[in-house]
Amino acid sequence: MLPAVADALERVGIQEPFPIQEMTLPVALLGSDVIGQARTGTGKTLAFGIPLLQRIVAPDDRDYAGQVEPGRPQALVVVPTRELAVQVSKDLQTASSVRRVRVLTVYGGRAYEPQVAALRGGVDVVVGTPGRLLDLMGQGLLDLRHVKVLVLDEADEMLDLGFLPDVEKLVAATPELRQTMLFSATMPAAVVSLARRYMRHPLNVRAESPSETATVPATAQFVYRAHQLDKEEIIARVLQAEGRGLAMIFCRTKRRAQRLVDGLLDRGFAAAAVHGDLGQGAREQALRAFRKGKVDVLVATEVAARGIDVEGVTHVINEACPEDEKMYLHRIGRTGRAGAAGVAVTLVDWDDLARWKMINNALDLPYPEPAETYSTSESLFHDLGIPPGTTGVLPRSERTRAGLGAEAVEDLGETGRGRRRERDGRGGRRGEPRRGERGGPTERGAAFERGDQGTADRPAGERRRVRGSRRRTRRGEQVVPGGADTPDEASSSGPPGGGTAPAVPESRTDMATAEHGAEPRRRRRRRGRGPAGGEAAATGTD
Repeated sequence: MLPAVADALERVGIQEPFPIQEMTLPVALLGSDVIGQARTGTGKTLAFGIPLLQRIVAPDDRDYAGQVEPGRPQALVVVPTRELAVQVSKDLQTASSVRRVRVLTVYGGRAYEPQVAALRGGVDVVVGTPGRLLDLMGQGLLDLRHVKVLVLDEADEMLDLGFLPDVEKLVAATPELRQTMLFSATMPAAVVSLARRYMRHPLNVRAESPSETATVPATAQFVYRAHQLDKEEIIARVLQAEGRGLAMIFCRTKRRAQRLVDGLLDRGFAAAAVHGDLGQGAREQALRAFRKGKVDVLVATEVAARGIDVEGVTHVINEACPEDEKMYLHRIGRTGRAGAAGVAVTLVDWDDLARWKMINNALDLPYPEPAETYSTSESLFHDLGIPPGTTGVLPRSERTRAGLGAEAVEDLGETGRGRRRERDGRGGRRGEPRRGERGGPTERGAAFERGDQGTADRPAGERRRVRGSRRRTRRGEQVVPGGADTPDEASSSGPPGGGTAPAVPESRTDMATAEHGAEPRRRRRRRGRGPAGGEAAATGTD
């Protein structure tokens, strides 16, 4: 290992390697292709990051001027999610803080201009998601012909998300004589097939024996059968357990995640959300506030199941049963990282018992039949160390966090769909009434159902229009309903003051007639069939 890399890691307290690093580094430093498999949270990033930094030539190195095209990317790291891209870039920058290596993070949701400017100025390592990488490559801005090291991180997740065609295009754009490293927590058949096509005699490194469990031993797991209407109460009590630090809650849908955040905010917790309906600026704002401790509860969907490496996460709560055992492993892997202890709580609904049994059998867990548990169950308080008498509302004396509003939103120049307006701490847009308040969405919807479509937005004193209230005219003059039948009578019964009622034309023809004073066009009116079966037609005036 280069002394500069070792010094940079020692400055942040990293001195002893983890098993996956200890087994991978001797092989990867020689330039061989590697397939690394280890449980989430065991240090896979530095397992490929250190060999990557060793092989590239930094701008301060003596051999940099002798490069064919200095400033072109020498290493490429492909990851499935934006959050993971940010995390990997941060670790690489930490390891290269002494040795000046230019690392560029590329992913969607950010403006193109800063990324394009960085590429034109010269970069050494590019970390990004497949979509934005292909966009820049298609525009001729990203040149991968000089890549020496290619890393596919969380390869199983990339294949699950449908990135296989994009990954193949990126691999095809790199030189054939390169070092390829593939890392993943699980190794399904699709990943093995990908490795056989694009790797040269790879060495398979597995950091644990097959007899060991797939979960981290330092993570205590609890599984309860809970009713959907009682889950928020249970979560509010779990968040008040003794020794609880930062907590992450995973939901199945974006709508459920936002609804849970709103409920926790009403209960006094400092919570923030990360899901696909939020813009990239709002997502990064929530993650920064979570890392800095301004909020201690992060509610997220699967978008945050990988790549979130925050120190101090003690509790992970699955608000609903995960889809499969792989997602379960990645969710609970947000705690118990780097040898620390953690607690994982999973709430299983009655409808998800069959899915949970499959996960339980696949991971060989001792929870085939979760116990039926409610927010007032003594077993819940005893298992998780919740003080007796704890309610679903956080006491005011314990509301010490600054909250999401204390973290500024960074202007990323977001692209793609229209950037969402800034939301307040309760999930609503600033300056707009909340649901249920006067003029809010619920009241406006109720008014619409009653037929008062304009009630919520109509100025005071304005009369509501009634459908079908057009004024009738005859020969260019207004016909008074229920009054005279002839134009002369209508003229004689005009408004007070001796004037006549102004004529309101019905159509453009009537308007032209009124302007030129000509005889109005006669209209033909058809009547129904008579008793004799003949069709009588009469010509008259309207």
